[in-house]
Amino acid sequence: MASITIRNLDEPLKARLRVQAAIHGRSMEDEARDILRTALNREHGQPTNLVAAIRARFAPLGGVDLPDVPRDAMREPPDFGV
Repeated sequence: MASITIRNLDEPLKARLRVQAAIHGRSMEDEARDILRTALNREHGQPTNLVAAIRARFAPLGGVDLPDVPRDAMREPPDFGV
């Protein structure tokens, strides 16, 4: 079984870990092990298309009606005399 040491852990974070471990009736080490196991065992879905992800995020807010912008005909390309 491998072991790791976590240095420079913030005191408030360590206190929260201690409290959470006490709530679950475990040691701090066992609580940290369970947190790591839970976080790393999550299944990540397939990467989504960026456009689809943005659309899904903003779809519940409703659509936007943009006015039609009148367009002029394309101009003639410049003649460089070649």
